[in-house]
Amino acid sequence: MAGAFGAHGLRAVVSNAMLEVWQTAAHYQLAHALALLALALAMVVSPTMAVSKAALWAARLWLLGSLVFAGSLYSLVLTGIGLFGAITPVGGVLLIAGWCSLLMIKQ
Repeated sequence: MAGAFGAHGLRAVVSNAMLEVWQTAAHYQLAHALALLALALAMVVSPTMAVSKAALWAARLWLLGSLVFAGSLYSLVLTGIGLFGAITPVGGVLLIAGWCSLLMIKQ
């Protein structure tokens, strides 16, 4: 929905550069939503994953990272306040930390 809103609802309102920022946010939000669903499925299917603290941390970090990363970019586009762009790397670090957490899962 975020991608469609950007493509159709914002095209006449913001610059092409800001539309690209919006699409980046939508892309990362979608990718990490799918990663969260895959991880949740793995946690249901695998007893090892179900009790894995690392898997739980990956989920937490992806959720928080998605909110901060995509949310700050959406806010930047909608408000034009550059400070939101400065927050985006924090979300990116949280997303990366979530992926690194997967390396800690013991099989």
